[in-house]
Amino acid sequence: MAEDEENISDFVRRGLAGFGYSVTVTEDGAQAWQLLDGKRHDFDLVMLDIRMPGLSGLEVCSRLREQQGYGVPVLMLTALDTTDDIVAGLHAGADDYLVKPFKFTELVARIEALLRRSRLNNQQTTLSSGDLKLDAAAHQAHRGHKVVDLSIKEYRLLEYMMRHEGEVLTRRQLLKDVWDKDFDTNTNVVDVYVRYLRQKIDEDFPQKHIETVVGKGYMFKQ
Repeated sequence: MAEDEENISDFVRRGLAGFGYSVTVTEDGAQAWQLLDGKRHDFDLVMLDIRMPGLSGLEVCSRLREQQGYGVPVLMLTALDTTDDIVAGLHAGADDYLVKPFKFTELVARIEALLRRSRLNNQQTTLSSGDLKLDAAAHQAHRGHKVVDLSIKEYRLLEYMMRHEGEVLTRRQLLKDVWDKDFDTNTNVVDVYVRYLRQKIDEDFPQKHIETVVGKGYMFKQ
């Protein structure tokens, strides 16, 4: 856990110890990167505050994804609660975020959900629909002969849509099942990430997989 507010890091460390978790705490982003750089330590999950001295949580997360891929889930802690900040954190490679101040029970629930998902991801096989294939190990999509790199959230959104092929998926359903939370329904984070996916897997191909269902949401079709 990288958090420069000692009262928060102590609270989290002591609380998680009661659930059997071992927590390594650092005070800034530079120290966090020293621990993560080159896989010097094996961590099951990384928690990063966005605003820290040295390196920001966004910078640490981006470096981690570039160097080591998406094997370790990242939970972003932030005092910033706007759509742009949420999207920036997720686009940097974070799996989820939690706005401070938060309830400890919600933190534990988020951690357990991310760890469950991480274990499931390691067991998943390739999904395919037409000429689109999704490689769980590499977090890549292949469309025809084109290799498409996906962020962790893009991957999870695409995986969820492919597993529900032919179903109308509402924005609220996607927020709940892909982001693990009930956002304010006015947020456009789903639309933003659907647009990212379309640019990556549909834009250069005549057959489109992602369809907008007006007034309802989206559908993935073969």
